[in-house]
Amino acid sequence: MGRMHEPMDSTEEALLGWTRTAVLFVAMGIAAWMDHKERRVPNEHWIEWSKPAIFIWALDLMVQGADWTIYLTASAVVAYASTSVLGRATLRDARAGSGMDRVVLFWYAISTVGVVGGAIVYGSTTPVDVLLNEGDPLGVLWWKTLGVGAVILVIDLAWRFRLLHGGADAKALMWVALLFPSWSTVPLTFSTVTQEATVALPVALALLMWGGLAFFAIPVLMLVNNLMKGHVRTIGDLRLAWHATRIPLEDVQQRHVWMLTSTMAMPDGTTQVVNTARAPRFTPSKDEVAQQVEELATHGVTQVWVSMKIPLLVFLWPAVVPLVLFGEPTALLLSALMP
Repeated sequence: MGRMHEPMDSTEEALLGWTRTAVLFVAMGIAAWMDHKERRVPNEHWIEWSKPAIFIWALDLMVQGADWTIYLTASAVVAYASTSVLGRATLRDARAGSGMDRVVLFWYAISTVGVVGGAIVYGSTTPVDVLLNEGDPLGVLWWKTLGVGAVILVIDLAWRFRLLHGGADAKALMWVALLFPSWSTVPLTFSTVTQEATVALPVALALLMWGGLAFFAIPVLMLVNNLMKGHVRTIGDLRLAWHATRIPLEDVQQRHVWMLTSTMAMPDGTTQVVNTARAPRFTPSKDEVAQQVEELATHGVTQVWVSMKIPLLVFLWPAVVPLVLFGEPTALLLSALMP
């Protein structure tokens, strides 16, 4: 059994929690800006911001009296997450002389020893004990540390099965899982429902849910924006105004948008300008967009309806606020339905 340890002081817990929150808000804000402007977030961003995340996690484990098996289990989780930005080291490359692959494979091996060692040392602690927060404190801590790896596995599978379409989105959520390994690390401000709940979604998945809820605000915001800018000129424009906007035709090729205005050949041999409510199933190439712009220009069109390509990270960033203020959304919902 692991040695007993003193519980974390509330001041230390709050300090680590708010430090994590500051790191989350800044790093996600930068990533959201890059994804919005360039439609990519370089791996270097996640590598750099993983340093404070790992440091804070290690400091947290130290305060909780973690032993070597827990540290190495955390190392195994980080090693798994690193494959999303560094790739997987292979024996073939290591045999071919790749020093980096040899170092990483050694990292994998040592970390695996920690996972196996933890399973042996804390085998008497069960996942049920973790849910009830009972049993050996270090055994519970080992299971919670291993559980971060399970969260990253779910995110990784969601990415590979295209449930998460953006690589930056998946990497961001993996990084959040490392930064906030459990709800006890979140400095919840207005509600303790999540911490008191027997079962709650992991922090990273709760952030994804809050970000998804933000999508419901898009129709209202888009409609109000279009009304204020005078884009709604006919009743027919209302079917577009809740999810699209008008921009100058000349700006289309410089913006990350799907064009909803196009030309259509009519039965009498003429062409007519039409607006479609849905974005194309397949993103047209630059040449195809240029051809569409040219055709519209010949018809005297100066403004077109477009659907904005808004990356998920743009919604995950502001979702940090309700995450920290209120906690996990399904736990809040269940608490409201079953007081």
